[in-house]
Amino acid sequence: MLLDSGDGLGGSGAADGGVPGGGDGGGAGGGSFRAEVRDAVTPRSALLVLGVLALGVLFIASYAGAFHAPKPRDVPFGVVAPAQTRAETVAGLDGLRGSPLSARAVASREAALRQIRDRELDGALVVDPRGSRDLLLVASGAGQSLADAVRDVVAAAERERGRDVRTVDVAPADPGDARGLSAFYLVVGWCVGGYLCAAVLAVSYGARPADQGRAVIRLAVLVLYAITLGVLGAVVIGPVLGALPGSVVGLAALGALVVCAAGATTFAFQAMLGVLGIGVTLLVIIIAGNPSAGGAYPYPLLPPFWREIGPALIPGAGTWTARSIAYFDGRSVAGPLLVLGVWAVGGAVLTLVFARVGPADTGRSPTMRSS
Repeated sequence: MLLDSGDGLGGSGAADGGVPGGGDGGGAGGGSFRAEVRDAVTPRSALLVLGVLALGVLFIASYAGAFHAPKPRDVPFGVVAPAQTRAETVAGLDGLRGSPLSARAVASREAALRQIRDRELDGALVVDPRGSRDLLLVASGAGQSLADAVRDVVAAAERERGRDVRTVDVAPADPGDARGLSAFYLVVGWCVGGYLCAAVLAVSYGARPADQGRAVIRLAVLVLYAITLGVLGAVVIGPVLGALPGSVVGLAALGALVVCAAGATTFAFQAMLGVLGIGVTLLVIIIAGNPSAGGAYPYPLLPPFWREIGPALIPGAGTWTARSIAYFDGRSVAGPLLVLGVWAVGGAVLTLVFARVGPADTGRSPTMRSS
């Protein structure tokens, strides 16, 4: 009986080609693999992968495009000079090759100082009528790279005129704020925190809120989270690390607004587009927003496209305001705060609207409760 059984198995093996899993079995295995691939790589997942690929290319293009060749262009610049030479000096600086400076006459040194501290000017030249050594006023608190660029441009122009220049930093960056980048890093952290809070809620409970009530809950959670992260960020960057001076309360309030703006914007895009909204948020805040924020290179050093969009986006408005709080006594922040408020309020309103009219997200796990 055992021999018969063995013969039967042997016959079966010979019929199948003598090798278990050979012949048709191998073909079946290949077909099964192809079926698995077809089942795993759905048109939707393929489109998502292509979308991620596009975001990667845009990330490279945006950062490299903004940073690969920084040079000053139309930097707001004041000139304090005697009446008889004022027009000539202004015209000479304003007409430099490549237009690095946008020069204008200023009545006095005190007026130039006031305009620099109000962030209306990024530098000023005070001409000495009795000597050959002039005074250049800069503000590295607005960005060390910008102060360096202005100094280099003016020093070269002064040499051509047979004059010398002495530089005074009227709003210097703190010694713990290397290259004046701490404000930018702080705002990037707040933006990422707001985006991640909204994304985590999407992963846990679905990209779209089930209804307006759940949307209100998400927004309330975001506000509490934003206040907490704003305070912690301000404390870490200031008292703990000593990387950024200025009012801790002011920075904390700014942080709460930035986090709310980033999170509410993410909520809105998710409510409109589902999971694709996360990618759109990355495009707006990270890919377009970070390189145009004026962090590593302030606006006058960026190419035209980035310098134009930067002030209208969350990272740019946040970075400008953080530097103003740290080094300029909170001056010139009304516009950037309005920008942040529009993103925060607009995102919240759109989230509520689309929670009312849009279908509930069905892509989440059935074991996850909607929120």
